[in-house]
Amino acid sequence: MSKVLVIGGGIVGLTSAYYLQKKGFEVTVLDKGDLSDNCSFGNAGMIVPSHFIPLAAPGMLSKGIRWMFNSKSPFYVRPSLNPSLIGWGLKFMKHATEKHVAQSAEPLRDLSLLSKRLYEDLSKEPGFNFELTNNGILAFYKTEQAGEEEAHLADKAKALGLDMAVLSAAECKALQPDLNLDVLGAVHYRCDAHLYPGKLMNALLTYLRGNGVSFVSGKEVDKIESAGNKITKVFTGATAWEADQYVIATGSWSPAVAKMADLKISLMPGKGYSFMEPEPKQRLTIPALLCEARVAITPMNGGIRYGGTMELDSINNRVNMQRVKGIVESVPQYFPDLHPALPDKKDIWYGFRPSSPDGLPYIGRSTHRKNLIIATGHGMMGLSLGPATGLLVSQIIAEEKLQMSVEPFLVSRS
Repeated sequence: MSKVLVIGGGIVGLTSAYYLQKKGFEVTVLDKGDLSDNCSFGNAGMIVPSHFIPLAAPGMLSKGIRWMFNSKSPFYVRPSLNPSLIGWGLKFMKHATEKHVAQSAEPLRDLSLLSKRLYEDLSKEPGFNFELTNNGILAFYKTEQAGEEEAHLADKAKALGLDMAVLSAAECKALQPDLNLDVLGAVHYRCDAHLYPGKLMNALLTYLRGNGVSFVSGKEVDKIESAGNKITKVFTGATAWEADQYVIATGSWSPAVAKMADLKISLMPGKGYSFMEPEPKQRLTIPALLCEARVAITPMNGGIRYGGTMELDSINNRVNMQRVKGIVESVPQYFPDLHPALPDKKDIWYGFRPSSPDGLPYIGRSTHRKNLIIATGHGMMGLSLGPATGLLVSQIIAEEKLQMSVEPFLVSRS
């Protein structure tokens, strides 16, 4: 039986292990944490075929510069002479074009739709009740400018075969009659869905542990040994791990891990924050995106999860309360009856979105190490794109026909 070592126990690592196990591989998942503290647990739980516009898009540069001077802004780049950040920024500038957006739309759409189908299949399996709900997402806007941008997005989405509709404030109210609104309107991303990330991750862990997948937690990779064009061993301290194939699915830590295999991955960690509040009245039934504020709100497990911000910086354990305050203050501007309290630091979750400079994930076999597969760089869409990535990883390793081309996602792309 062929052995695969998956480095990383987030949604991409676990779904890779899931599909590899289904194909008969002997799988070990190696994670530096305790498998309960990665990005996949604390995110907004949104499955978003609507997000076919990459982060590297026209207008983001000017917005980013403007937002840098606002401590509560949704996007922030911490000024630094870090060569990785400078290199990332130059590549971001190169890709922030209409041509890149047009070229990225179909690959991102196809990856998202594949993931959504796989989530629907997974939700029918015994033990996989993770509150998958297919009632879309409402992107609310308060200004004419944001409304025009959303309407333009909806037109592009329809051209790609995605289901979206522009709604008036009254039509929004009719969908959630108990929710008080102060908006001009919204675009209903009917093609989207949501789930409860905690239940999903725990269901995957339970299934994998019960079906022969080995887990090693609390062990950080500190050395990778190679011979010729193949990896031979991965080390965590004095312990060596050997496999036939290796998968790097370590999110924002991927550049450091890949460097040990003499592979360069351009990636910056984008810190995001979230927190939960009870909502006994259950007024919000459809997840919301607040367009101008760039805040995500999801009904989840009897409460509401509020999340947002993209803070590009080195990996750190700082909690920027001003950014959290920006999330809190934006909510009643759209929903006058929702007044989340500023949470204590101990109740704030934060995680690092692995953000590539062109806004596309990295999926595929390394050209430098023939038995190494890269699966990272999903930015804010790790949970959304996880199952599709995991399936493609398993098909690459099994040398099967791929469900879709990974050409746009290769690490070797320019």
